[in-house]
Amino acid sequence: MTARKSTAYLLVLPGLLWLAVFFVIPTVTLISQSLQEGSLDLGYSMTWNFGIYADVIGDYAPQFLRSLVYAGLATLAALVIAYPLAYTIAFKAGRWRNVLLILVVAPFFTSFLVRTLAWKIILADQGVVADVLRTLGLLSFTDDRLLATPIAVVCGLTYNFLPFMTLPLYTSLERLDGRLLEAAGDLYASAFTTFRKVTFPLSLPGVVGGTLLTFIPAAGDYVNVEFLGSPQTSMIGNVVQSKFLVSLDYPGAAALSVILMVVIISMVLVYVRRAGTEDLV
Repeated sequence: MTARKSTAYLLVLPGLLWLAVFFVIPTVTLISQSLQEGSLDLGYSMTWNFGIYADVIGDYAPQFLRSLVYAGLATLAALVIAYPLAYTIAFKAGRWRNVLLILVVAPFFTSFLVRTLAWKIILADQGVVADVLRTLGLLSFTDDRLLATPIAVVCGLTYNFLPFMTLPLYTSLERLDGRLLEAAGDLYASAFTTFRKVTFPLSLPGVVGGTLLTFIPAAGDYVNVEFLGSPQTSMIGNVVQSKFLVSLDYPGAAALSVILMVVIISMVLVYVRRAGTEDLV
């Protein structure tokens, strides 16, 4: 029994070291940086300046709210798109399943930046998409354009993080026992009732996993706003990036990062508990 316990601890040790080096230490450093005062030239000293959190919340509350709204809309749009796609791959694709899975992950073969720049071309003011929507009279509420609008930012977020939604959904759906669906049909359940009562509840671990993998990076993203948005659509990631690299306000940037991390973790804990998906534990 002692040897087994030692083996278990040794197997866990690399993962614990990884978490310590790449999560615990950076997090502690970030919190420490947020409580310091000074400048890059004169150096920083620990002053336990907790008031900076209230200051940055008051100054950048719109960006915080905008980040959560944009990330939530992108997550919802990704779920609406990814669920039918994952369902088709899991149950209807047949011998084309592997090909479709490759197409889902194919965007990862190019950089995040290139994919975002491609959407800048797609949504250009004189592009095909804008011309069609303009002809249909659907751009009147966005100053007759798509770029530099919240729609463009949400579209970019949705596209860039769509694979993170699709793959967990596919994994969850592919694991479903087909006999349960057959049993529902034998009990005279319609296709819609079978989906509502059997398929969707059993795929909830994939739904929760996909929404978390989409929402968390989307809330902190700044690239999509940089190329598809405008100053009026800036998210908290843009503020953090500017403070770290432009104004060199390291305590302010660290405080914003800590607040965003705490907000997201709190939302995730509440969401997972409400969803009641024990498979995620």
